[in-house]
Amino acid sequence: MSDIAEDLTKEINGIRSWAEEDRPREKLILKGSSTLSDAELLAILIGSGTRGESAVDVCKSILKNVHNNLNELGKLSVTDLKKYKGIGEAKAITIVAALELAKRRRTAEVREKEKISGSKDVYEYFHHLSDLHNEEFWVMFLNRANKIISTQKASQGGITGTVADVRLILKGALDNFATGIVLCHNHPSGNLTPSNEDKDLTQKVKQAAKLLDINILDHIIVSDAGYYSFADEGIL
Repeated sequence: MSDIAEDLTKEINGIRSWAEEDRPREKLILKGSSTLSDAELLAILIGSGTRGESAVDVCKSILKNVHNNLNELGKLSVTDLKKYKGIGEAKAITIVAALELAKRRRTAEVREKEKISGSKDVYEYFHHLSDLHNEEFWVMFLNRANKIISTQKASQGGITGTVADVRLILKGALDNFATGIVLCHNHPSGNLTPSNEDKDLTQKVKQAAKLLDINILDHIIVSDAGYYSFADEGIL
């Protein structure tokens, strides 16, 4: 037996000897976080399972109920998570906090870029909106180099829609000395097709902004299914 094979055998036998709750942690140390499954990573967060199930088993059950979709998991509240056997308030809070950090990291990575270079960058920045159960309308203000100056929530609505005020959008642009604007809102239904209201609002903002020498660079609709870009589709 080669030295490599012998070392691998020892490692596998070693893992089998660890307490079941500790195996994901030890696996992470030995092989790196990327080798762990979603259930194993979650198991490290909650620390322990129940009398009849390991932490990994508990987490597999949770993931199964959200179709093994981390975006769906990210929509669950502390109250939602506490409904699962073996998940108390402390464990639920830990999961929610970890997923929120992941969302913020994604947004931070876009902010650190020199500039917004296309619709994908905007989608990455506003991806967290796909986790919401209600519609929100946001505006991104950019300078002449397409760097983000700031973002602002223009409106918040219900499950089926929200109404944004063109005057408030343009006031925000003037207050931030922005030369470019990107509009973004979410569709909780998952349907990425823009409504007639979406199209009408986009044109109203575009026409009003033109008088102020401000460009509407894009309007992005986000959902679990991905995103829709008015600019990419040539209807801006």
